[in-house]
Amino acid sequence: MKIYVVSGLGADFKVLEKLQFPEHHEVVFIDWLIPLQNETFPQYVERMAEKVDDSEPFYLLGYSFGGIMVQEINKLKPAQKVVIMGSIKSDKEKSRLIRVGEVTKIPKILPLRFFNDKTTNAYSVVRKLFDPKNPKLLQYFTVKDPYYLKWSIERISEWRFEENPEVIQILGDRDIVFPVKNSKPNYIIKGGTHLFPATKYKEVSKILREIFN
Repeated sequence: MKIYVVSGLGADFKVLEKLQFPEHHEVVFIDWLIPLQNETFPQYVERMAEKVDDSEPFYLLGYSFGGIMVQEINKLKPAQKVVIMGSIKSDKEKSRLIRVGEVTKIPKILPLRFFNDKTTNAYSVVRKLFDPKNPKLLQYFTVKDPYYLKWSIERISEWRFEENPEVIQILGDRDIVFPVKNSKPNYIIKGGTHLFPATKYKEVSKILREIFN
């Protein structure tokens, strides 16, 4: 069976490359698309979902913003299982920081130049403070198109979703982006920051093998 995987905002699959999946499943990575001008979120989800072959049973796995995306894809093309890592199951689980952005509309009013390469590098350095054990943090953030970054942050701040109790959630107990205190995850990674799929890959791999047995 195929496992379709979507990585995090601005991140490629290096953040997930050390994860080990059951050998009897085929892992298919879905790359982020650059949003079209004036494209709505549902229209974007439809384009992402085109890469999923629903003519046969499949699984969905998403990390961070990818966790939000696979839940949206699941509404169009239902999967046998949906697993999210370092992500949230509903808008009720948003962090205080994201809620501030939602209320103030700051992501929408920020100019595109704020999301240029220099700024995204600075952002990644700040993220490094959240995970000092990962000196190669910058290598994970490769999708730096300003329009895509601004658009994605707006979508996260505006996201509305009713929790699906069947979604399997894995969170790190030191995640600042999506704090574990706001959720009731199925699995908690001890000492896991938001980058736990890269730093705690052995533990995460064991969980994934259990889920996708």
